[in-house]
Amino acid sequence: MDLPESLTKGVNQKNVLYVGGISDDVTIDILRAAFIPFGNINDVILPMDHKTQKSKGFGFIDFELPEDAADALDNMHESEIFGRVIKCSIAKPIKNLNKAVWSSDDYHNEENSENSENNKNADADD
Repeated sequence: MDLPESLTKGVNQKNVLYVGGISDDVTIDILRAAFIPFGNINDVILPMDHKTQKSKGFGFIDFELPEDAADALDNMHESEIFGRVIKCSIAKPIKNLNKAVWSSDDYHNEENSENSENNKNADADD
């Protein structure tokens, strides 16, 4: 899955906002217009459902400056767009984007410890 560079580079700088609870009727232009009063925007991402061709109900706004993202967060969290209350937060970094979860040693260690716990519990029940 290839994401725009603006989404992946800005996350660590805290200038990308996650916006959830978006109505199906909201477009990229509407989302941009709602957030542009808080500062310059590099990019707006509004993931679409391929089957319905409608918004998945969330989006990302990449501001030029972290201060602008903070202002937008303070003012837009739990505000209303198109009759729906939206939730805003600083976007979290994308982890293991190009890696299967089972390819890390941590995953295998967790699985092994869960299996050994289950085996101990099963032995205790016998």
